[in-house]
Amino acid sequence: MNIQEKQVVDLLKAIETGAAEPVGVINPARYTQHNLGAADGLAGFGALIAALPPNSAKANTVRVFQDGDFVFAHTDYNLFGPKIGFDIFRFENGKIVEHWDNLQETAGPNPSGHSMTNGANKVTDLDKTEANKTLVKSFVDDILVNGKMDKMTGYFEGDNYIQHNPQIGDGLSGLGAALEAMGKAGIVMKYDAIHQVLGKGNFVLVSSEGSFGGKPTSFYDLFRVADGKIAEHWDTIEAIPARADWKNQNGKF
Repeated sequence: MNIQEKQVVDLLKAIETGAAEPVGVINPARYTQHNLGAADGLAGFGALIAALPPNSAKANTVRVFQDGDFVFAHTDYNLFGPKIGFDIFRFENGKIVEHWDNLQETAGPNPSGHSMTNGANKVTDLDKTEANKTLVKSFVDDILVNGKMDKMTGYFEGDNYIQHNPQIGDGLSGLGAALEAMGKAGIVMKYDAIHQVLGKGNFVLVSSEGSFGGKPTSFYDLFRVADGKIAEHWDTIEAIPARADWKNQNGKF
């Protein structure tokens, strides 16, 4: 774990412990907040933490990765109830100046027995970071945004695919069964646009915008790549509130 990755882990842990020192990594003069439930700036971050019931918050970061000026983390939370979250922080001159996140209520295990956070966390293939980012972006664009399902099998090594979405089992067979069930239930999941692609070695995170069940939705998908194929997947899905309910005007993305 490098310095900025550790600073992010410590900052998130401070939500639980109340420690003041880790918050010093945030630039108080310039902190743009994209969590629409928090007011902008450092004061908005503090107000959100202060609103939590006493001694209720938990933050256990399971994975953290740096890509240039960005650090992204995968965390098991208790924030007004158990949640799994992805957080993205942008650093500038050694300080955090911007934050995005995506939270989903904890669910599972899924049909294959996996939780939303367990699985591989070892970074490998640092020399393949850019190639892996390109692969994953192409997958999301081809399959999830444009629905080119004929290209699906080319992104996987047969049916060997570990899935952590709480509703979906392992393999392309599990994904197919889940999509079929959603279709029969009249539930449509649609990706419209990719906003960020961040990676370190064999791990790539993609944030996307779309809709789920007809409601505006933010999708964060973390993929592990092995030998040029997608091998493992974690995600969070969060409804985007109506603009009238936003506590800042920076937008989700």
